[in-house]
Amino acid sequence: MLIDLKLEHLSGHAQEGKVGKIHKNPGDVIEENDILMEIESNKGNVAVKSTAAGQIQSMKVEEGADVKIGDVLATVEGEQQEKDEPSEQDSMHDQSGTKQANSFNYFAGMIKSQKKDLESDITIIGGGPGGYVAAIQAAKLGAKVVLVEKEDVGGTCLNWGCIPTKALVRSAEVYKSFQEAHTYGLQADHFSVDMKKVIERKNNIVRQLIQGVEYLLDKNNVTLIKGLGEIIDKNTVFVKAGNVEATIKTDHIIIATGSNACKLPIPGLESENVLTSREILDMKELPDRMVIIGGGVIGMEFAFIFSGFGVKVSVIEFLDSVLATFDEEVAAEISQAAKDAGIELFTGSKVTEILESENGQPIVSFEKEGKKKYIPADKVLVAIGRVPCLDGTDFEKLGIALNDHGRGINVNEKMQTNIPNIYAIGDVTNKLQLAHVASHQGIVAVKNIMGFDTEMDYGAIPSAVFTDPELATVGLCERGAKEQGIDVEIGKFPFAASGKALALGEPRGFVKIIKEKSSGKVIGGTIIGPHATDLIAEVTLAVQNGLTPAQLIETIHAHPTTAEAVHEAALSLEGGAIHFVE
Repeated sequence: MLIDLKLEHLSGHAQEGKVGKIHKNPGDVIEENDILMEIESNKGNVAVKSTAAGQIQSMKVEEGADVKIGDVLATVEGEQQEKDEPSEQDSMHDQSGTKQANSFNYFAGMIKSQKKDLESDITIIGGGPGGYVAAIQAAKLGAKVVLVEKEDVGGTCLNWGCIPTKALVRSAEVYKSFQEAHTYGLQADHFSVDMKKVIERKNNIVRQLIQGVEYLLDKNNVTLIKGLGEIIDKNTVFVKAGNVEATIKTDHIIIATGSNACKLPIPGLESENVLTSREILDMKELPDRMVIIGGGVIGMEFAFIFSGFGVKVSVIEFLDSVLATFDEEVAAEISQAAKDAGIELFTGSKVTEILESENGQPIVSFEKEGKKKYIPADKVLVAIGRVPCLDGTDFEKLGIALNDHGRGINVNEKMQTNIPNIYAIGDVTNKLQLAHVASHQGIVAVKNIMGFDTEMDYGAIPSAVFTDPELATVGLCERGAKEQGIDVEIGKFPFAASGKALALGEPRGFVKIIKEKSSGKVIGGTIIGPHATDLIAEVTLAVQNGLTPAQLIETIHAHPTTAEAVHEAALSLEGGAIHFVE
């Protein structure tokens, strides 16, 4: 079957562009998602992937050629399978114009196994925010780099975590704006949630960013190999993907395999209506009622997302508070915001079983204060955290030391394991499961490999939670300082006294800055309210560099902005805020 691969999508909805590097030639055997070429438009660069598996019969364009949406780029002899529900922006079509994906490799049985032998300075296993950042950094420092990734680059963060959830957060925010339009003197009628379109938008954002990462890797001459990487010995990595087997001889290895969703031994978790945080991101129909097991960051973000879409949400949390690791005042504020949004919170509760009604509806059974309780639901989300992914390698055989209880790879401050030329970064170390931590760990690891003397500093790591309102924290919170016996002063300013927050219609929350009395330096901060996840950067800079509240005060903040709340919180530590009286 001959298939014409046509161009349908370019960055930023551009209609025409210029062909850059072409990665495949006539006669090449390709698989689905192999990059065919890059096309540059006035909106940016896009890596064009094949949606067919087979053999390229002809390339219809050459490097430097001008192309437009609908042009045929290549002809492939192979087979494709049609998607159940194709996206409006899939990049290629067959001759009939039907959108294609999930192709079956027509030639798989005829192609002999291809064996590749490669050499590298650094081989990185895992292409998430730790792995791909490390790869690019290493390449910029002159290393020959091979990056191994079993799925799409970007890892959990880009594909099933940070980015897709924030796309849903934004859709929920816009829907809320329609609902509250009358409070701004506006009228909005006949609006509703089209969950298929919400998911399609999310998928398009993810696809664009994946292509962007692939483009960056290619431009930095990083060799990307798709498949599951296995460490054979301290200088050898083996990768098998389909008909390709690659053996990589390498001077250094960085393990960046990330984490998987944690599972509890709860009877009934195997029900088709029980989802993980990965599966729920492709749910194209909204349930009437959802129960979320886990009131941590993941659980509470999803609680506000789906409550914002009009779903009746209940959260069951084992600890006595949701977001229990955060400042008590913040947890209390979020709990009240959740209740105001109609989210039911059952804290101090233990899920014991997930039953099934006669019509297949899940019923969550849990205990609270010694009493059995039951909540019926249409969907149940299990959001109880993540565990390091240690698949693909026999760490005991290799002699790579793990952390206590075998949860994660043990590393020093240089991100080095007990085997000097093997490093580990990101969630697999079980240090802090944050994408930006993984990225910085990757840079630290690479710099040490390349001859720099660098250590990881965990003293100023910001955390951001996209609830409604947003919350963010860095350094020590008030409770943490007390537990360490540090004498502190607290500076606080409410967003209710912020002109910008009132104009936004988001007066809930506050900025809290923690000052160590003995040194006079800022050692922590917590923000809950509008733009909290952006504003925390200023407090992080202060903590990282040992700044004082006086130095923050001397920094002029633009008016009217939510950043003025940080300025006012610093002022409250040095004589009192200007725009608020406690």
